[in-house]
Amino acid sequence: MRLSDFIFSNSNAILAEWDVFARKIWPVAEATPQALRDHAGEILRAVAHDMRSAQTATQQTHKSEGVGDVGQSGSVLDGASSDHAQGRANSGFSLPEVVAEYRALRASVIRLWSASDPSPDHRDLVDLTRFNETIDQSLAEAVRGYTLQVDHARQMFLAILGHDLRSPLNAIMLSAEAFSEAHAPDPASAEFAAQIAASGNVMSRMLTDFLDFAQTQLGKGIPLTPVATDLVPLCKAVIGEIKAAHPEKTIRLITPGVLTGEWDPGRLRQLFSNLVGNAVQHGSASGAIELVAEEAGSEVLLTVSNEGAPIAADLLPRIFEPLTRGITPEVRKTARTGSMGLGLYIAREVVAAHGGAIAVESTPSRTIFSVRLPRHAPRSTRAAAAPRAGAELARGA
Repeated sequence: MRLSDFIFSNSNAILAEWDVFARKIWPVAEATPQALRDHAGEILRAVAHDMRSAQTATQQTHKSEGVGDVGQSGSVLDGASSDHAQGRANSGFSLPEVVAEYRALRASVIRLWSASDPSPDHRDLVDLTRFNETIDQSLAEAVRGYTLQVDHARQMFLAILGHDLRSPLNAIMLSAEAFSEAHAPDPASAEFAAQIAASGNVMSRMLTDFLDFAQTQLGKGIPLTPVATDLVPLCKAVIGEIKAAHPEKTIRLITPGVLTGEWDPGRLRQLFSNLVGNAVQHGSASGAIELVAEEAGSEVLLTVSNEGAPIAADLLPRIFEPLTRGITPEVRKTARTGSMGLGLYIAREVVAAHGGAIAVESTPSRTIFSVRLPRHAPRSTRAAAAPRAGAELARGA
C-alpha cells in the first residue's frame, strides 16, 4: 500500500498515538480530546493530499527552500499548521514541545506503515521523501505561526503594562509637586521633592518610548494629530530644556525662512529632543551642536550636527534598530539615564509617520542627521515603513 493511501486508511490509529503523546506533554493536568487533537487530523489529511499531488523537480526545490507556490493542498497544510501552533502557544506549550509533536507524528506514521508489512513498491523511496518534505513544510509553518503568536502576545503585554503604569506614575509626580509647594520654605524637603519629580520625568520619558515601541511593533505605527505648527518656538523650547539639563553644552539654533506647516507638534518635539539628545550624548565634550531648520520648497529641511568621532561603520547596520545602542565603552560611560536604545528608532518612526525621510552622514570630524518633512503630514495615523539600511541609518540614543 502506498504511504499516502496508508495515511488515509489508518488516520484514526495515527491520531490515537498523537493523542497519547500530546497528553504526556500537555501543560496542565486535564485536556479535552478536542484540545489534544486540535488541527492534527486536518494536518494529516493535508500531508497525504500533498503527497498525491503532482510535483516537478523545480517545485520540489522551491518547496524545500520555502519559496514558490505550494499549491492548494500545501496552502491548506500551511493554514492548519499555523493555526495549530498558535493554539498550542495559547495553551502554554513551549516551542520545543510543538516540535516534539511533529517528531512523534513522523515516527508514528513510519512505524505503523512499516508494521503493516506493505508490499514492496519502487515508489516507496519517493513516497518517504515526499512525506518528510511535507512534514518539514508543516513544521516550518508551525514554528512561524508559534513565533508570531508569542511575539504578538509579548508586545500586547508590554503595551498594556506601559499603559497601566501611567496612572500610578502620574500620581507620584503630582504628589511630589504638591509636597514641594507645601514645604517650599524647607530646602531639604524641596530638594527631596525635586528628586522624586526628576525621577518621575525620567520614568515618564521611558514609558513614552516604551509605549511607542510597543505600538509600532504591533503594526499600528506612530499615531499623529496634525495641526498648524510653527517650528521656531517648538525648537527653542526643546533647546531650552536640553540646555537646562546640560548647561555646559553649546547648542545653536538657526531658523531662516518660513517654517510653518501642518504637523503633530508633540511628535516633532519628541523628534527634536531625541536628535539633539543623541548629539549631546555622542558629540565631543567641547564641540558645539547645531540645529538648523530651513525652507526647502514644499518641505522643511532639518539638520542636527555635532563634532566628535564618526559613527563606526560596523554599527551602522544595527544602530538605528529598536533596543540597539552603541556598545563601545565610551558610549556606555555617557549613556543617558533612562535611555533604552529607542530614541532614534522613535525619531525614525515619527519622521516616517509624517511622510518624511531621515538620513545621516558621518565624517571623521562631524556627524549630521538630516530630516525632510513635507509641510503637510499625511492624514493617516498609521506610520509608513521606514528605511532600515543603506544611507538612511543612525545611532541609538
